[in-house]
Amino acid sequence: MAIDREKFPPLYRTVAINDDGLESHSYIPGGLDVLTSSPSNNQPGANPEQFVGLALSTCLNATLEAIEQRRDLPHTSQVHTIVEMARDRRGLQFYVTAEIKLPGVDLDTAKAMVDLAERRCPVAKLMSGSDNVQVKLVQEFSPAPPIVH
Repeated sequence: MAIDREKFPPLYRTVAINDDGLESHSYIPGGLDVLTSSPSNNQPGANPEQFVGLALSTCLNATLEAIEQRRDLPHTSQVHTIVEMARDRRGLQFYVTAEIKLPGVDLDTAKAMVDLAERRCPVAKLMSGSDNVQVKLVQEFSPAPPIVH
């Protein structure tokens, strides 16, 4: 279901640009400019998997920070997002797992905060229809050694 843009007009807009493909750079006019490269080679540069992980980690943690602030809690939330690329029947797909730690917050409160953050975070909402995306509360972050072929 599409959002009613007249009822909910944009509050912010940016343009992310990549004109030359994966082995080049992506940029925001007048801002960030990032060298890009395929995750399947050893060339320097970031890749779409990393951008997806950074987007979800940053947005979820910003949302959690706002929730902590509203509850008069210190900002202790941490978000690590694991993004894995795998083959499927039509090419490639991502598996995305956002792990959240909330040190110093009791378990029931932490679960409620993670649930609320997942429902409020714009990036999490964008990804919410995918079975390949998980957001979970953890006591310790999973070891996620790089897989490079």
